[in-house]
Amino acid sequence: MTNSPVTTTVTRRAPVGRDREVLAWLQTGLSLAEGFPGFLGGGWLRPSVGSADWHVLYRFAGPDDVATWEESSERTWWLGSARGLMTQTSAERRTGIEGWFDAPTSVDVLVKQPPRWKQALVIYSAFFPLSLLAALLLNPHLTGLPVALRVLITTVVLTPIMTYLALPRVTKALEWWLHGRPAPWRT
Repeated sequence: MTNSPVTTTVTRRAPVGRDREVLAWLQTGLSLAEGFPGFLGGGWLRPSVGSADWHVLYRFAGPDDVATWEESSERTWWLGSARGLMTQTSAERRTGIEGWFDAPTSVDVLVKQPPRWKQALVIYSAFFPLSLLAALLLNPHLTGLPVALRVLITTVVLTPIMTYLALPRVTKALEWWLHGRPAPWRT
């Protein structure tokens, strides 16, 4: 199992009209999380202005870093300080690059996303070699089929390989570059 970055999204509900308190609470939590190893970013989203729901996001370099944060006394204190203000309604975890392509629904986002051109280059660096390999290995066996069927078969084979194998590995290897940090061998 690879140690891919982990993005956690927790949905919380607070009474409408208590935005200043919620924002202060959220900022406190993000400030605490920033001090933990492997913290890559965090923020919040709201589905619409005046919504009672708040989606809290945080991203760590790997599952061990998330566990260190989630089991910390600082986080326990922070969560306890929200009693009476908000309640958790759901939680979700994601690994890899997929969270970067979700469009934000509010201007309250603080999550640092890599520039689109860097995302495109990372995808291309995984997509090109796999496409070339598919052309060499699959195409000779598909020559008698209509072009639409050949493309369908190729994409059905390549999509899970890209999603579960290639992109998570390439994303992890280039994580430093995506976020504008020095190369690991230079630190």
